[in-house]
Amino acid sequence: MFGRKTRDNTDDAPRDGWFSRLRKRINRGDSWLTTDLADLAPGGKIDEDTVDELESLLVMADVGIETSGRIVGELRSRLKRRQLADMAALRQALRDAVADTLAPVEQPLHIPEQDEPFLILMVGVNGAGKTTTIGKLARRFLDEGRSVMLAAGDTFRAAAIEQLQAWGERNGVPVISQQHGADPAAVIFDAWQAAKARGIDILLADTAGRLQNQQGLMDELGKIKRVVSRQAEGAPHEVMLVLDASQGQNALAQAEKFHEALGLTGITVTKLDGSAKGGILLAIAGRLGVPVRFIGIGESAADMQPFVASDFADALTGVRADG
Repeated sequence: MFGRKTRDNTDDAPRDGWFSRLRKRINRGDSWLTTDLADLAPGGKIDEDTVDELESLLVMADVGIETSGRIVGELRSRLKRRQLADMAALRQALRDAVADTLAPVEQPLHIPEQDEPFLILMVGVNGAGKTTTIGKLARRFLDEGRSVMLAAGDTFRAAAIEQLQAWGERNGVPVISQQHGADPAAVIFDAWQAAKARGIDILLADTAGRLQNQQGLMDELGKIKRVVSRQAEGAPHEVMLVLDASQGQNALAQAEKFHEALGLTGITVTKLDGSAKGGILLAIAGRLGVPVRFIGIGESAADMQPFVASDFADALTGVRADG
């Protein structure tokens, strides 16, 4: 297994092209991202009032009170040291504080060589883009030379199995499914056994979308995790939550509940091209510290890329690391 890697498909989207798309698409809507920071200091002088106003903008952009306070605390320290002489210095300081906040969660998904399938359990609420993310991940892994199988663990929503099968056909990968209403844990267990028998590298397991406050459904995810863990040490090897960035602080609440129930190992943030402010990634980094594996800014496979903290900070603030 894992002997067929041919290339890293991040080459499909050159860094500058990805950066320009990221910068353009996360700066939509009425938020601090599109607000000219110069409006905070019309006379060009940076003072405590300027920093206070910036803190309010951060909170409104879903960064959260705690994380906004930490970022602005760093800016206030620089202000006291007379290191924020003008707007350019403020922009650079903000960019650096954002990058520092995000850096700890920049942890790419590493799939080691192993004899058994690497099982990725995909979870999230309805409408977050979970099935689409599975399709994009399958394409990415195939382009890396991996073999992939999909497990249709969402047996409750009528069209879920068909949607996953459509992604399987599109990518040319097998899909293991059972009838509507089947036990999701049994479906994923059977899929893991099939993947192992066929020498498949990666098994992507779909699950039914559920709200974080639906305790019975959250308990079901725990059951799935227990069932597969009995078959392989360390399985599921990745528990990935798919979050819709446009949900703002509700996305943070979702992440907290799913993490409490399952012990998340990774997060993919979708729909940053919509009405999202982008600040939710800062809130997640500041509150949870769960690795952010991928971010999505569009429908195409190239519009979902591994999360890079410095790139995101640059795009978010409009300032490069070197100023």
